[in-house]
Amino acid sequence: MLVVLSPAKALDWETPEPNLSATPPRFAGETAELVAAAGALDADALGELMKISANLARLNRDRFAAFRQDPCPEVTRSAVFAFAGDTYRGLEARTLDLDALDWARGHLRILSGLYGVLRPGDQIQPYRLEMGSRLRTARGRSLYDFWSDRLARTLNEDAAQVGAEVLVNCASVEYFAAVDRDALALRVITPVFMEDREGGPRIVSFHAKRARGAMARFIMENRIADPEALQEFDAGGYAHAPDLSEPDRPVFIR
Repeated sequence: MLVVLSPAKALDWETPEPNLSATPPRFAGETAELVAAAGALDADALGELMKISANLARLNRDRFAAFRQDPCPEVTRSAVFAFAGDTYRGLEARTLDLDALDWARGHLRILSGLYGVLRPGDQIQPYRLEMGSRLRTARGRSLYDFWSDRLARTLNEDAAQVGAEVLVNCASVEYFAAVDRDALALRVITPVFMEDREGGPRIVSFHAKRARGAMARFIMENRIADPEALQEFDAGGYAHAPDLSEPDRPVFIR
């Protein structure tokens, strides 16, 4: 079983990270191309592209300017520890035991607008470039055009290496839309997390993001291979709702 997550806008370069074998990101050429395209924009253009404040635009302009093809270890972090958004609060990667982290190296992947597909130990530099960004490159008008079928082919290869035939999609709609489903040779299961509210169950984005991270953690801790075992997920008070579920869309409610 392969699990995919989205990255996060928030980053953590301060908290000490556990020992995890470092690996280089695999799309160095593509990343350099994107850094060049984004780095050619001034702060105002970056702010418009990313829909961010002037301060954040200047920060990310400086990040692209400082980006290096062969960075020193002091400026990089392992991808699984670098992100700090809601999903990663649910994942709590720093508290996974070493066996679970080792298993995650083969079974957990993070989709990235800048890096393509990240493994947990891939060493990344601080950045912000969301997959939905309409950054023009020689390959097209958006990052969806840029990555084309590369992400799906990489996920197929990674799944084959660990004998996985199922991909559990714990990424956002924005990020998983970048994966060419026609090129993906895996069964895709997308868990849905809902809150029991007056008027019926509904998805609350903040809670759903955290639950997706918790589901990834559940899979890592239990080395799950059988899709049926996903129904046992109960972190945070969630319970499987068979009446609302479909085979590739299990629903969990709390």
